[in-house]
Amino acid sequence: MGTVAVMDAAVTDTSFWHPFAAMGAVRRSEFVVARGEDVWLWDDAGHRYLDATASLWCVNAGHGRAEIADAVAAQMRELATYQTFADVANPPALELTRRLAALAPVPGAKVFLVSGGGEAIDTAAKIAREYFARTGQPERTVLVSRRHAYHGTHGFGTALGGMPANRLAAPFVPDVVQVEWDDPAALEAEFERIGPERVAAFFAEPVIGAGGVLPPPPGYVERVREICTRHGVLFVADSVICGFGRLGDWFGLDRFGVEPDLITFAKGVTSGYVPLGGVVAHERVAAPFFADGAPAFRHGPTYAGHPTACAAALANLDVLENEGLLKRADALEGSLHAAVRSLADHPLVVEARGGTGALAAIELDPQRLAADPALPAAVARAARDRGVLVRPMISAIAVSPPLTMTDEHVELLVDALRGGLDAVS
Repeated sequence: MGTVAVMDAAVTDTSFWHPFAAMGAVRRSEFVVARGEDVWLWDDAGHRYLDATASLWCVNAGHGRAEIADAVAAQMRELATYQTFADVANPPALELTRRLAALAPVPGAKVFLVSGGGEAIDTAAKIAREYFARTGQPERTVLVSRRHAYHGTHGFGTALGGMPANRLAAPFVPDVVQVEWDDPAALEAEFERIGPERVAAFFAEPVIGAGGVLPPPPGYVERVREICTRHGVLFVADSVICGFGRLGDWFGLDRFGVEPDLITFAKGVTSGYVPLGGVVAHERVAAPFFADGAPAFRHGPTYAGHPTACAAALANLDVLENEGLLKRADALEGSLHAAVRSLADHPLVVEARGGTGALAAIELDPQRLAADPALPAAVARAARDRGVLVRPMISAIAVSPPLTMTDEHVELLVDALRGGLDAVS
């Protein structure tokens, strides 16, 4: 009998080690997503759910896009993969980087391609330090980020991240400091404390995403850009979440009118269909790397410029452009903010955030959270039971739907969220 029990456990126990998961709880109770179409997902039992998260902030064009699938299949038949080290290129990588450079809000842009957002952050950090090393300022090594920031879970991203729970047992990177997320004066004071001649770059998301959906105070982005310029510090806009329509434009920066030195991107560039990310560099930053006789920048993943991933991105850009989905985010910006504000009267909710892009959040009562840190997950699970997928965070519930979501879908989202809050209240 003992042998049979072990065999049964092996059959039901998963071999998949999930990211950001308490595997003791997950190992025998996985939620298996089997199919997607537009804003809808179906699990392996055939139940339908409204995807109010766009997976992880990324399925901007919606699920099941035949245009992207067809582009990927055609490219795989032509040339599925090949490396791009040294002088090697492929047509999709050349076309994608040309197109992204033309869309970026920086002059003479150059684009370094990687496999995702975490790699993009590590790449930007290395470029920043190497830029100063190549321009006679090797002492500029310090990288500055913000509290609540999320910059991925790679080496530099973990060090730059402002969410303490993600920094446990971290492989910390030297010369990384943090400042308050919403105070330009704190940034300038930190530059002065360190010595601005030692600072390489300041990393900032236009809207902090995974750290709680925190829109910047009015004038914040413009002010920190000016502070960086005055002190010769590179301003790195982390647009991994905010780009490709999430804030209504290509890189999530147009409304602020700033010109960053580096932009990191991923997620929405392919609507998450194939892993891809990258860094856009201002011509001034790229110059010492592109100069005649300049040594190689000894960095890059195997899949940099992956032709199939680039083909997916090109098809996705066409969808976003041809269907006006970037402007659709403007309409969602208002309706999502109104949706979460309608929940502000609930006893479990202390704040409703939004109004800057197609993403929003409700902050849960800190006293209830102190008594039950799993409260966000419980609310999200209760919303799932009502047919809507939302994103539990450390102290909040976030929504960031595909840009194809309609007002009818927003009503379903509000009903499920309120029901979920009531269920655990």
